[in-house]
Parts: sequence; C-alpha cells; structure tokens
Amino acid sequence: MNNVEQYNWKDNFDINIRFLRKMGLWPEGEGTYKPGFYMFYSAFMVTLFPTCHILSEIVDMYILRDNLEAVVGIIYVTLIEVMAWIKIYFVITRIQVLKERMENLKADWFQPKDRDQLLMIEPSINFWKIVYKMLLVTCFACNFFWLIPLLIRRKDEKNLPFLAWYPFDCSNSPYFEITYVYQICSTSYCTLVHTNVDTLISGFNVYIGCQFDMLSDNLRGMVEKRAKDEIQAKRNLIKCVIYHKQILSFVDGCNQFFNIILFWHLVISGVSIGITMFQLTLVAPMTSEFFSVLWYGFAIIVQIFMYCWFGNEVEARSNLVSYAAFESDWTDLPEDVKKNLIIFTTNVLEPIRISVFNFLQLSLDTFTRLLKTAYSYFALLIQLSAK
Repeated sequence: MNNVEQYNWKDNFDINIRFLRKMGLWPEGEGTYKPGFYMFYSAFMVTLFPTCHILSEIVDMYILRDNLEAVVGIIYVTLIEVMAWIKIYFVITRIQVLKERMENLKADWFQPKDRDQLLMIEPSINFWKIVYKMLLVTCFACNFFWLIPLLIRRKDEKNLPFLAWYPFDCSNSPYFEITYVYQICSTSYCTLVHTNVDTLISGFNVYIGCQFDMLSDNLRGMVEKRAKDEIQAKRNLIKCVIYHKQILSFVDGCNQFFNIILFWHLVISGVSIGITMFQLTLVAPMTSEFFSVLWYGFAIIVQIFMYCWFGNEVEARSNLVSYAAFESDWTDLPEDVKKNLIIFTTNVLEPIRISVFNFLQLSLDTFTRLLKTAYSYFALLIQLSAK
C-alpha cells in the first residue's frame, strides 16, 4: 500500500471546539475544568445566558398558565433552550470523557492506510460539513427574523421576541432595548450550543461509518494480488479482527457519553416540532414572526435529520463488512484461514446500530416516526384550542 501522512481526524472538529471554547464549554489542554479565570468565565456565561433566560420564561409561563396560546408562545422555544442546557450540563460534567474520545481519533488503527482510503472517506466528511453549515444557517436565520422587529419597530411598539418575566419594567427605554438584545444573545448562545454539540456527536457517527468503510476495504485487500502469500493473508485477517474490535470499543465509549443527550433530544424535539406547527397557525402569515417560527421548526427538523441520517449510515456501512470479506480472493486460502474468515463474518453479520439505551435507534425510520408523532401533538393542540 502507498503510505500517506497521518490523517488528523480532530482537524474536522476544530470549528466546533473553537465555538465551544468561546462559550466556556471547552477548557484548554487535555484535562477538565480547573479553578481559575476560565472556570469563572464558564460559570458566568452559562448562568447569564441560558439559565437566567430559561428561568424568566418558566416564571412567565406559570403566571400565564391559564392562557393556552400564551403558554404555547413561550414553551415552543423554552423546550429547545432547556435541551441546550441539558447538553451544556453533560458537556461540562463529562468533558474528560469527551476529550478522551477525541484522543482516540489519533490511534494508528483508525488511520487511512493509503490514498484510496483517504479519497473513500472524504465524501462523507464533506457531506457532514454541508449539513453543519445548513444547520447553522437555519438557526441564525431564525434569530435574524427575531431581531428584525427591533430594527424596524415604531416608537410605540414594545414587544419582546419572547414572553418572559423580569423584576423590572421592560416597556421603558433603555430597559426594553437592553432586554431585547439580551434575549437575542441568549437564544444565539443556545443556538451555538445546539449546532456545535449536535454536529460533534454526528461527526463521531461519520467517523465510525468511515472506519467501517476502511475495514471493508482492508478485507477486500486481505489477499495480496501480486503474491498470494497465505501467511500474510492470515496476518491481515487477524489485523481486521482486531481493527473491528477497536471500532466496537470506540462505539461503546461514544454511546456512554451520548445516550442521555440523544434521549432527551429526541423526546423534546418531537414535542417542539408539534408545538411549532401549532404556533404557525397563531401568527400572522408573511411577517417576521411567521418566518422566525418557520425557520425555527426547520432548524429542529434538520437537527433530528442529521442525527438519524448519520446513525443510519453507521448501520448501513457496518452491514457491508460481511460482504466485503468474501469479495477478496479467498478461494485459494488454506482451510484454517477460510474457517477463521467464516467465523469472523458470522460475528459481523449483525450490523452496528447507534441507539439510545438500546431501544431507540438512530435511523431514517425513527426520523419518520418522530415526524408522525409531532403531527399528533399538533392535532391535539388544534383540538384543545378549538375547545
């Protein structure tokens, strides 16, 4: 094989890490948080933006609890902000585990063996980057439409983008403008949390899918074409078996970190999409509020699609490993090597599924069922509103 320089998988996550570091969620170095300026900065950012903003919305939701339309106008945003806070909590408390997974990316086992394998994985990585940009655009398009009313409002208009309770009068200047900007900054902070944590998790799934692609390629080339060296073929098979175990170990380590995040994300997103659809029926069409809600719903759908698509890709590519084993020139191998090959392929017949607590897997079928569930919530809210 033509050797290539070590491929730095971590470079693909640099933009996520830079954003998370600026938000106080990724301390320098390989360790966790230590007493000092960055820990204070992290506590300040998390408390000021998501925490205080969410609490103010929850208090207002309680005050307006008898008004269904007002509660819906608050909760459809609050739920996703709570999801961002959950992600913040698990990133902060498990930052050491996450950084260890990052270091595992550098392992020799996971490196492309030649330029052909490097070209093989590039389309998946490029598609992941496109989805990241798409998610970023949809999220900030939503924030932009929330900001428009502040820029074009009349002097007598004092409507904040989100209903929330504050211990001061927001209707007077400059408190109104300050509060308005604060709400936009808080939602932008949550937006960056979602886009970067979600794409980080999905990026690990892309990485796992690429590993199965390279494992399949190694199996196809298990027997050298120029010289069918039986001993070398046996060694190559052993390497493939060990490589497969390394991939499974990495998958298990990722699942331990992502399980709870994915569970709450799927649950909250299904409810949020349904409420967002209902909120579209309450706002005036073709206004900035209408477009903000529309882009908001689209951003949630892109988030779920990203998780389910790349989770589905892991299953599809791991399913091809058993076929790749018999695409090699194995017919002339000794009987003991053939038996070992059959045992290996029997063990990899069951595809790897990225799942949440081993009962809800990330797949396109899950994505479809989630949208159907969201529509059920929407229909329920329509009935309650009619009553």
